[in-house]
Amino acid sequence: MSNHIYKKIELVGSSPNSIEEAVQNAVAKASKTVHNMRWFEVVETRGQIENDKVAHWQVTLKIGFTLDPS
Repeated sequence: MSNHIYKKIELVGSSPNSIEEAVQNAVAKASKTVHNMRWFEVVETRGQIENDKVAHWQVTLKIGFTLDPS
């Protein structure tokens, strides 16, 4: 079994529709430049209120990925 070394980055995804979509948006954007993503954890959830209704979601997440072997 090989040793794995992980790195974490923190991102904020957003969506006018849902928390889940905010997470998906962050992961999709990260996947364009970050390789070997393995997991994520949601560390904060926020929302914007307009006219007494939820207007937008923001989700802070940490994404873990493995480093390329040397």
